[in-house]
Amino acid sequence: MPKRHAWHEASVTTLPVMFGYLPLGAAFGILAIEVGIPAWGALLMSLVIYAGAGQFLAVALLAAGAGLMEVAVATLMLNSRHLFYGLSLLKRFQGAGWRKPYLIFALTDETYSLLTTHGGERDLDHAQAFRLSLLNQLWWVLGSAAGVLIGTTLTFDSRGIEFALTALFIVLTLEQARRLRQWLPFAIALATGLGAVALLPDRHLLLGAIGATTLILLADHRRRQTQREALSP
Repeated sequence: MPKRHAWHEASVTTLPVMFGYLPLGAAFGILAIEVGIPAWGALLMSLVIYAGAGQFLAVALLAAGAGLMEVAVATLMLNSRHLFYGLSLLKRFQGAGWRKPYLIFALTDETYSLLTTHGGERDLDHAQAFRLSLLNQLWWVLGSAAGVLIGTTLTFDSRGIEFALTALFIVLTLEQARRLRQWLPFAIALATGLGAVALLPDRHLLLGAIGATTLILLADHRRRQTQREALSP
């Protein structure tokens, strides 16, 4: 595939993320400036941390006077879901060469959604995966820069702006469900999520929901495999 065409295809593929990352990155930039983080610090976070929910959490904790150790532990717990993402892409990232470190670094929720949906069952094109990941971070950094600019030049009530993160997750989930047309994983995720809300404390909610969903899906996969083996001659 010619490089120009490949970049165009990657740009089109990342459009849903772009429409989420630009306002969401702007929301982060505005909040960072409001709590006293310097403009360069906010932009540096988007370049070297690049974790939407983690950055929002860090801003909230720093605003509450939390120490760096508390921020580090809380961020580790929040982003522990990436352990499951990484495990599911181990084989797909084999042979990625020099691109592999960046593919690992840039594996956000939204990028994971695009990579797993865009690649389908065929082998993942590492060069195209790199383009998708790089463009997604570009949208995030541009959004953050816009938010920093707005936060340093305008004054307004920004309460509720952090809901942009939740809205983006909802849109991406619906888009992936529409493309895959496999409703069982989403129904299981919804059920385990509601169960986690009802049974677990807030600090363990996300990890508990992801862990339960993963175990149930693995059990269902094993059941289907056993059935196929029983039916095969």
